[in-house]
Amino acid sequence: MTSATFVNLPVRDLDRSTEFFTALGFAAAPRPPGGGSAQLTLGTTHLILHTPAAFAAFAGTGVCDTATSREVIVGLGVERREQVDELVDLAVVAGGQSLGPGQDLGFMYMRGFRDPDGHQWSFLHLPG
Repeated sequence: MTSATFVNLPVRDLDRSTEFFTALGFAAAPRPPGGGSAQLTLGTTHLILHTPAAFAAFAGTGVCDTATSREVIVGLGVERREQVDELVDLAVVAGGQSLGPGQDLGFMYMRGFRDPDGHQWSFLHLPG
């Protein structure tokens, strides 16, 4: 059995966010017309993006404002250390914001960024 990760995020512009994550290598599933959500996949990670109203309905909460709070920080592991910087650099080119240089903690190398909606992400490599 393959395990999968599912991450649900509210986004301001569903089309813009879908384009952003597609630029990072996520594959977008066909979206029903007028739908308030989009699903993208990278390996075993499934990213479900929701309009604010769809997220509030799904989560049973109020609308999250990423300018004043963080509803989640997502870390995604990669196979090679070089991929950490490559993917964060791609995020910046696609409209994200780097959170600074990579951090080598010995047991892990990681680097973070914020997507266009302010969600905080990091790519990390754990040497074998």
